[in-house]
Amino acid sequence: MVTPNYSFEKRRRELDKKAKKEEKRKQKLEAHAAAKESGNAPDALDVPANDESDAPEDSVD
Repeated sequence: MVTPNYSFEKRRRELDKKAKKEEKRKQKLEAHAAAKESGNAPDALDVPANDESDAPEDSVD
């Protein structure tokens, strides 16, 4: 019987979450740009810059 590779599954879930978060960030930026062109945008942008920090994540292994 083949044993499941939990590390691979976890990494795949993390990558999926990261991709989904990035897609939402892009959509917010596009919406902000469209609103700015029409003159209805607020002065401050609530979307944070691309956070590619190498800070360790909290995990219980």
